[in-house]
Amino acid sequence: MWARIESARTGLRRAWQRKPRLIAAVLLAAAVTVAVMLWTRPQPQPREAFHGLPHVYSYLQADSSAQVQLHMMSAQPADIKLRSAGSALRPIAAYGINGGFFYGSDLLSVAVMNGRPVNGVQGAYGSGWFNAKYPRGTLVWDGASGALSVQVVSSGDELDVTDRGHYWAQGGISMNLQHEELWQAAAAAEHLPYADEQRMRSGLVYNADGKLWLIVTPTRCTAEEFRTAILEAVPGGGREGIFLDGDGSSQMNAAEALLTGDSRPVVQMIALAGAKQP
Repeated sequence: MWARIESARTGLRRAWQRKPRLIAAVLLAAAVTVAVMLWTRPQPQPREAFHGLPHVYSYLQADSSAQVQLHMMSAQPADIKLRSAGSALRPIAAYGINGGFFYGSDLLSVAVMNGRPVNGVQGAYGSGWFNAKYPRGTLVWDGASGALSVQVVSSGDELDVTDRGHYWAQGGISMNLQHEELWQAAAAAEHLPYADEQRMRSGLVYNADGKLWLIVTPTRCTAEEFRTAILEAVPGGGREGIFLDGDGSSQMNAAEALLTGDSRPVVQMIALAGAKQP
C-alpha cells in the first residue's frame, strides 16, 4: 500500500518537473509561428511620388498582332507640360513619359513651352531649343488655333505657330503614319537611332479628334514593329506622330502602369497637368 502511494507521488513529482519544459516548448512554438506570420504578411507598399495627383488622362493597354504591348495615356494637348527631369521618372511627382533624345545633361531634341526651352535659355546648346545636327519631326500644339501638327525643323526659330506665347513643341523623329511609302526614308533622313534593333520604344501620337496619346512599350521591338502596333491600336483616324527616345529611356508614370525602362536618368519629360513643379 505505502509502496503504491510512494510510486504515485514520484510520478506526480516527475510530471511537475517536466511541466516547465513543456511550457517553454509551447511558448517557443508560438513565438516561431508569430514570427513566420509577420515575415510572410504582405508589407504595405510605399506610395509613388505621383500618387494622388489630378488624373487628367485615360489609360489603355493593347497588344499588337506581333505581340508588341503598348501602354498608352490619352490626354488633351492643353494638359501637356513639357519639363526638365534630371533623373529617372519614377521619383518625379508627375504622370507622364520620357521625352526627347539627350546626351549627358544636354537635351538634343526640341522641347519648348510657350517660347521657352525646358532645359536652359533660348538659343543655348542642350537647352531644348534645337534638334541637334538634323532637322527632325517635331510635334507641335498651336494653343491659339488648337491645331496639332508634325513639323520637320532644326530649332524653335523655325516653328510655325500662331502665338509665340501659347504653344508647345516636342522633338523626336517623324513616324509619317499617313504616308506608308515615305516613313522609312524619312526616318533614315532624320537619323532614327537603332531602327532595326530590338529596343523598348516611346512615342507621341495624335488623331483627327485632337486627342493626344503618350505611348511606351516595354516589348523589345524594331521601329517598324512599334509603328505598326500604333497603327493597329491607337483609336481614331488621321493619326500622326513622332518617335521619342527609346530603350532604357522608355519610361512611364501612370497609376495603372509603372514602366521604369532601365531606370536611367533622363533629361526631359512629357508630363501632365497637375504635376508638382521642379
